[in-house]
Amino acid sequence: MINLVGWLKGLFSKGVGIDLGTANTLIYLENQGVVLREPSVIAIDEATNLPIAVGEEARAMIGRTPRGVRATRSLKDGVIADLDYAKIMLNEFLKRVASNDNALRNPEIVIAVPSGITSVEKSAIRNVAENAKASRIYMPDEPLAAAIGADLPVIEPTGSMIIDIGGGTTEVAVLSLSGIVVNESIRIAGDELCDAIRIYLKCVHSVEIGEKTAEEVKFRLGSAWKTQENDKYNVKGLSLLNGLPTTVTVSRGEIREALAEPLRAIIGAIKHTLEKTPPELAADIYNRGIVVVGGGALLQGLDELISSETEVPVFIAEDPLSAVAKGTGKMLSDPTYSRVLELCQYHK
Repeated sequence: MINLVGWLKGLFSKGVGIDLGTANTLIYLENQGVVLREPSVIAIDEATNLPIAVGEEARAMIGRTPRGVRATRSLKDGVIADLDYAKIMLNEFLKRVASNDNALRNPEIVIAVPSGITSVEKSAIRNVAENAKASRIYMPDEPLAAAIGADLPVIEPTGSMIIDIGGGTTEVAVLSLSGIVVNESIRIAGDELCDAIRIYLKCVHSVEIGEKTAEEVKFRLGSAWKTQENDKYNVKGLSLLNGLPTTVTVSRGEIREALAEPLRAIIGAIKHTLEKTPPELAADIYNRGIVVVGGGALLQGLDELISSETEVPVFIAEDPLSAVAKGTGKMLSDPTYSRVLELCQYHK
């Protein structure tokens, strides 16, 4: 691992936008776009407490590590779960995006944070940015960064509604005139969808599966809205009846049933946000629709479910996975958002 303090000395400065997500970390470099997209996972040698791998390599180790090695996420529910590991992970990611032609020295860092986090949790995220020797730190709320990344007119006197369903949190917000008017942040998102699949298989099929298998099932069969096809998938896991490896076949309809409860919570947050929205802005949203970003936006039929429940048009952003990272980058490079950026600056 690198000594980031020494490594940054003498190198050229560049603005860095960071989406430090529960599932994935994305890094945006000013004038270059998203240059890194890696799982927010680190593998640690428990004997020395030193990192073995980070990112995709570490994610491949989840559920497969020998004794003495632990592959873990350094974030949970959108916030830092282990500060030291988060620092190591981000340092390594920054090292990967740096080269002779693409170097960093005391960069300005824009790092998006969930709108519902506590001051202690926000301090932990700030600490990670400070560890990278940032010259300035900006900490916009994730819904604001996501809306900017999705090209919503957040600086105009009109209502825009964004739903960001990540790995650890779902952020729902109505924005106008460069700020959040009303919002709701719940710690139910992609991870809880995977947990719901694991619980369903355990209760209904008496089979225990791992985190990666649950994610694969969600990817293959996950849906929020009834579809004509009811395709099936063979799931391999551990039988709770005899303790032996087994395979069960599950259908798309079953997985939709498994996902119903966490999806109800997300719908509830959306409705609650709409109920708190001032009438003029609510009219704008009804006319312009709701935009969904984040990994959860890829769940089949989610737009139809939200539209059915709210009676408002719903659209999936063009690049939902990169919206927050792109938003942090636009705040750095586009003078249109200079005032927004200024309001997000952290002052010691």
